[in-house]
Amino acid sequence: ESGTTISFHGGSHHAEDPRAIREYAKLNRYHVATLAYFIDKLGKIREGDGTLLDHSLTLYGSNMGNSNQHLHYDVPHVLIGGAGGRLKGDRHLAFPSKTVQSSNLLLGILGLYGIERDSFGDSTGRIDL
Repeated sequence: ESGTTISFHGGSHHAEDPRAIREYAKLNRYHVATLAYFIDKLGKIREGDGTLLDHSLTLYGSNMGNSNQHLHYDVPHVLIGGAGGRLKGDRHLAFPSKTVQSSNLLLGILGLYGIERDSFGDSTGRIDL
């Protein structure tokens, strides 16, 4: 359904070839469209005083900033949902390049749910959400 036959991992190693990047982009567009479908469904399911989307949190992103080079910095993520009122929305958080580990975000997510930890994986601090 993505319009390509490449695998995600294989496609991520595109060797900067424009044709391979276009194929990888097709797969990523499909994943984002699937995410949009899922989020739309969550927003339509009533739960208590809101929707399932209001009361949940979905993390979507990548495991690398540049998967072709296995670069583990500048990794894009999006948090979708209200986390039961614990997450303030409509924000874009940007950090200077090569300064923040993804695990800092994960540590912040734990904090949203009252799980206090000093570290998580290779974290260097917590992103307060």
